[in-house]
Amino acid sequence: MRMHSWNINGIRAAWDKGFGAWLTSVDSDLVFVQETKAMRDQMKAHIVDVPDWAGAEFHWGVRKGYSGVGVYYRRQPDEIYVGLGIEEFDREGRVIGVRYGDLVVYGNYFPNGGKGPERVDYKLRFYDAMLARMKELRRQGLQVVVTGDYNTAHHPHDLARPKGNKSTSGFLPEERAVLDRWEADGWHDSYRIARPDERERYSWWSMQTRARERNAGWRIDYFWVPDELRDQVVDATILDDVVGSDHAPVFLELSGF
Repeated sequence: MRMHSWNINGIRAAWDKGFGAWLTSVDSDLVFVQETKAMRDQMKAHIVDVPDWAGAEFHWGVRKGYSGVGVYYRRQPDEIYVGLGIEEFDREGRVIGVRYGDLVVYGNYFPNGGKGPERVDYKLRFYDAMLARMKELRRQGLQVVVTGDYNTAHHPHDLARPKGNKSTSGFLPEERAVLDRWEADGWHDSYRIARPDERERYSWWSMQTRARERNAGWRIDYFWVPDELRDQVVDATILDDVVGSDHAPVFLELSGF
């Protein structure tokens, strides 16, 4: 099972920048996208019905031009999950998931806490709600992968300027502590399974400061897997040579599916 995830920063704009061509050519079973910033009636047919893909599903919120997630799949899933069933999160269009047998893969756009303490609190509640869902599915005997734009760099080596960003949302102690709790519950960042010693590889760069040219970025896009899938991680990486957004796509390959 090969999967990609990419915060495309507007699906219509990204299509014009080459996302459609990339999607057509990429060797993947699933491609999750975040920040689609469009509702279904705003997407032209070629964005939804892509050659060689069985279909696509999207989750958008109530606010136009904001948030939104989607997934493209090569074969029809046994089940598709749209939202968490929690109004405060679902109204922002942040969660999409698919199930194939006993494998569930979620693609999420985790909240950005940069607009103040209330949004940080909202972000932390989303993390906790997602972890509760993950634990529930594991109790049912399902194996769960959670990908997307997490909007948090977990460790100092996951961003270029850790000292200068200690008070910045995305690297706040309370945000990082949530991912510590995920680890304590038996979840793992697949990139660090596959590439434990790799450094200075990032998935997001500020467009305003032209940070990508200087590689002054943050690694905030992940595939997290549970204990039971750790040994099935074949590869996980960042496609930081792919342009068209302020984020780069991330990739995971699992054996056994």
